[in-house]
Amino acid sequence: MTKPAAGALAERATAPQPQTQTHEVDDALAKRNAVVLAGAQALGGANPAIVISLGGIVGQQLAENDALATLPVSLLNLGLALGTIPAAMVMRRFGRRSGYIVGAVIGVIAGTLATVGIARELFALFCLGTFVAGFYGSYVQSYRFAAADTASPAFKARAISYVMAGGLAAGVLGPQVVIFTREAIPGAPFAGSFLAQAGLALLSILVVSFFRAPPAPPPRPAGAAPVDTGRPLSVIMRQGRFLIAVSAGLVSYGLMSFLMTAAPLAMVGCGLPIETAALGISWHILAMFGPAFFTGRLIERFGKETITAIGLVMIAIAAAINLGGLSVAHFWGGLVLLGLGWNFGFIGATAMVTDCHRPEERTKVQGANDFLVFGSVAIASFSAGKLLDVGGWETLNWLVFPPITVALALVALQARDKRMRAA
Repeated sequence: MTKPAAGALAERATAPQPQTQTHEVDDALAKRNAVVLAGAQALGGANPAIVISLGGIVGQQLAENDALATLPVSLLNLGLALGTIPAAMVMRRFGRRSGYIVGAVIGVIAGTLATVGIARELFALFCLGTFVAGFYGSYVQSYRFAAADTASPAFKARAISYVMAGGLAAGVLGPQVVIFTREAIPGAPFAGSFLAQAGLALLSILVVSFFRAPPAPPPRPAGAAPVDTGRPLSVIMRQGRFLIAVSAGLVSYGLMSFLMTAAPLAMVGCGLPIETAALGISWHILAMFGPAFFTGRLIERFGKETITAIGLVMIAIAAAINLGGLSVAHFWGGLVLLGLGWNFGFIGATAMVTDCHRPEERTKVQGANDFLVFGSVAIASFSAGKLLDVGGWETLNWLVFPPITVALALVALQARDKRMRAA
């Protein structure tokens, strides 16, 4: 045997396994983690569902000024936005699983504070509880990224959608917890619901303990070069594709929160009963998470940009339906389509973010993305009630179209560039 031939055989013997085999191994772990995180999402996702359902009602009971009634819900969103960067830092330092356990402990504390605030009739303490609940939510929101960490490029979108499907269970679980526990503590209406919120967070500690991170890299020898942490965040955030992905996520989630927060107030203001408004929100939540079972497959088939654009168009159509009338059908139809649009737009935008970073950059990039997205949600939540009071329901829906138009133009531009590069 000649030396070149022997060298070729040796090279083949030591070559990495084919990419398909690597994907099989990665996707086996990714599928396992997706199931675990979907369960954690069902428990953790009930946290904001309970706060959103009851925050305004409890606020009316406890606040001296009715104008502050929706403050607890706004503080939930503010806490979520402010918690994204610290959550990313904790997970980067201690790992995903340890970080999620820390997040669940924060959820237990949040529910306990809110419970005591209601029982003692202390509005400020109740608000502190919902604010801390937002910090718990910042960990829960990163479950979708964790599911993609070990997935092959072909499976990433589906892994994200599986985790988001856990939100469908949360949308059912949260209202049921409210119904069955609201009178659990005598003399303190709804305190039992927030105590149950703490119990769900406690249960999620057990669930997230089954999460398995990717295999750790081998120990670095003494004197080795410093670990590569990737490009500076400022450089990554200046990428056109990152800016477009964040813009799509920001518009999808921000406008959804904007209209969802105002819709119950608008329905009641039009003379519809509270039960009708609550049921409309339930249908909205089901529409938000129900399509997650197949959104990932649609992204695989038609592309991230296409599905994101369809979601943005759905949100615009939802606003058009809202402008068409003030009947139950108009409100419910708009809320359902708003939920569907959020699902397509937000999951598509999340998948677009995963294309913007290297493995060693993922936690800081994902944290930056969530800070920007949920910062917009907090602003939307704060402004929706005031704008509804000043301009009315019609004005709110007209305000949807300009940001949708900008986001659609940016997504279309990126899709065109991808086609040109592939040609």
